[in-house]
This record gives sequence, C-alpha cells and structure tokens, in this order.
Amino acid sequence: MARRIDYDWELPPEMQQRLGGTTYGAQRIIHEQGHLMVILHEPPTGSGAERKPAVFLRKPDGAWLHKGNNPGERALAKLLESYRAAFSTFEIRHQSAETAEELFQILGPLIPLTRAAMNMQATLQAAREAAKDDLMLIDLRDLAVEITRGMELLLADTRMSLDYRLAHAAEEQARAGIEVSRAQHKLNTIAALTFPLMAIGAAFGMNLHSGAENLPAWVYWVIFAAGICLGVMLRGWVKAPVAPPVVAKPASTLKKK
Repeated sequence: MARRIDYDWELPPEMQQRLGGTTYGAQRIIHEQGHLMVILHEPPTGSGAERKPAVFLRKPDGAWLHKGNNPGERALAKLLESYRAAFSTFEIRHQSAETAEELFQILGPLIPLTRAAMNMQATLQAAREAAKDDLMLIDLRDLAVEITRGMELLLADTRMSLDYRLAHAAEEQARAGIEVSRAQHKLNTIAALTFPLMAIGAAFGMNLHSGAENLPAWVYWVIFAAGICLGVMLRGWVKAPVAPPVVAKPASTLKKK
C-alpha cells in the first residue's frame, strides 16, 4: 500500500481522526459533516500485492475533488474506465489462450483484479447511499456492477477452462498408460508361450552326445508339443487374475427395533 499523501483539503476533525497515519487503507468511504471521502484503488497489476489509492472528496456543495483541488468527476469516471480496459485485455487473452500455462498467466493477476473491482463496487454503493442526491454516483455504481459481473464470469470461465484442460490431460495420460499396459501384457504373453520352447531348444542345441541324435523324427514333434503345452500352462499362470480386495461395508447407523 502506498504511503498516504496529505492533500490540500479542509477536512472536518472527525474525518481526520478516521484516517490512518501512514496509508489510506482499504477501499471505503468516510462521511462526516457533509464531506464524503471515497477511497478507491487503481487496478492492481502483476501479483496484486501493491495497491495504489485513488482518493476523491465530495464537498457539501456537491463539488468533487481529486488529488487536491483538481476536478474529480472526470478522474472518477476515468478510474472505472481503467478497470473496464483491464477487463477487456484479460478477455482477449482468455479467448486466445490455448494452453494451461497461458490460462495460469491469466488467472494469477485476474484474481486480485476481480477482488479490487468487487470492493470498488461495494464502496461506490456505500457512497451512493451516503449522497443520495448525487446522480453521477448512480451511473458509476451501475458501471461498477457491470464491470464486476464481467470479471467474475471471466474468472469462473478461466478456472473452468483450466480445470477442463487439466482433466483432459489426465485422461490422455491414463489412456496412454492403458495402452502401454496392454502392449506390455502382449509381450509377456508371447514370452510366456515361447519361453519353454526356447529352453528346450537351447538344451537340445548343445553339442553334447546324449543319444537323442539317433531318435526317430516323431520324438521331435512330441518334444515340440510338450513345449507348447508348457507355454500355455505358463501363460495361464502369468494371466492369473488377482483377487479383488474385500471392501468392508460401513455399519448402518440405524438401530433395529
């Protein structure tokens, strides 16, 4: 919060007592003896940690002042236009955002901007109730309501878009994980089927004189069929389903009569 600046205003002592010694504080009004001070904040930028005050004073005769003896009507309207311009900028950025990172960059500064707009609307509503004969405050209050509503909708839309993209990315990762699991399962099945044959072939392919060299040809096919049977049995063992965990049912809270 910027340090409080003392303007060349003749303020009632009651109003001076309600001002802080270092800053103007939050957005609010101070109404004492016909003097209406409206403390607003300029649109926050960046992370929104800093707040730059825009202080207006309405004198008992209805004249508005800003930063001393400068006319305040145009400055007050210009402040609201700056909020509207900031909203339009974020709306354009939201429409062109294509990645979650771009939405994060919008969401960060949009949150403090929306909060400042909501507080500005509440302050202008309080000013309208304090100076009911000032028609300018009616238009400014209505404009603040319009700006705040637009920012709230844009903030909700940005969050929803971000949630959608994150959920979509999670679904894509889950789908990719399922495909990898299926491919791994197929490879394991092939390995289970061929492992006995490779083991038997490796054993009979050794350069040892076991006497099997002179056996008839049908013995080869018997060994081959035995290897296939062992592969099928091993495949069934690999694909054996895991028993689902037993989930205990919650006890009923209703007492039996």
